[in-house]
Amino acid sequence: MLINSFLKYLSYEKKSSPHTVAAYLVDLRAFENFCKDNLEIKNIKEIDYVHIRSWIVSLSEKDNSHRSINRKISALKSFYKYLIKIHEIDKNPLIQHQSLKIGKKVIVPFSEKEMETVLNSFSGNDFKSVRNKLVVELLYSTGMRRAELVNLLESSIDLSNKTIKILGKRNKERIVPILDSIVESIEDYQLERVKIPTESSHFFLTSKGNKIYETLVYRIINDYFSKISSKTKNSPHVIRHSFATHLLNQGADLNSVKELLGHASLASTQVYTHNSLEKIKEVYNQTHPRSHKSD
Repeated sequence: MLINSFLKYLSYEKKSSPHTVAAYLVDLRAFENFCKDNLEIKNIKEIDYVHIRSWIVSLSEKDNSHRSINRKISALKSFYKYLIKIHEIDKNPLIQHQSLKIGKKVIVPFSEKEMETVLNSFSGNDFKSVRNKLVVELLYSTGMRRAELVNLLESSIDLSNKTIKILGKRNKERIVPILDSIVESIEDYQLERVKIPTESSHFFLTSKGNKIYETLVYRIINDYFSKISSKTKNSPHVIRHSFATHLLNQGADLNSVKELLGHASLASTQVYTHNSLEKIKEVYNQTHPRSHKSD
């Protein structure tokens, strides 16, 4: 009864999505059944944290990920907060609970050689070939996000000043310089672009004259890089990661990389310093006068 009452509360008062309500129902019923079958507790109001801890251990032993367990516990937290709200219990048994730590996913950048191999693999002069080459070049030479590339306008490109205006998160604009080689590739693309009938003001188009879309950008990157890389993930974000890592490896300062990436704070940029730190260690060990001396 209490679980059903809670689900109605979620639906009608909290305006939670049907998906959320359904997920909470599954998690709460699973916990209720665990208590009945393993702890011989039939009234869910009688639960203490030690019982919840037993469920967490059980879930872990069944190879549930920390992320999955945290989601289930989040459902319990909300439920017990509701029971306090309606005066069914006096204390939330999860008040002292801390979420399980979730390891950060490590993004392995493409090597400079891998980037060079892909960039040297383009040979066609047709619209798609020229466009796809420029997509890869711009992502790698500017570090822009996939969504930022998709939303570039023709007016975003300033070849006279060799810059691109990028509209980032929260509509924050930044001006990013472009290399001479990129200017040439842009001019090649523009010559092909004018042949495509379109009313779109967006810079990158499909062959039908529509604005390019994010799935297509992902497919372009994955198609080219899967041929030369054994990585499980070949995405535009990995190129962005490669851009930042390679700049840092070559001695760029963190603040400059932050501005190029359009990060609001250095904390966001520092995620890219791990690989450059490894490079620094390698160079240090190879070049320091004391590195080859034995004790």
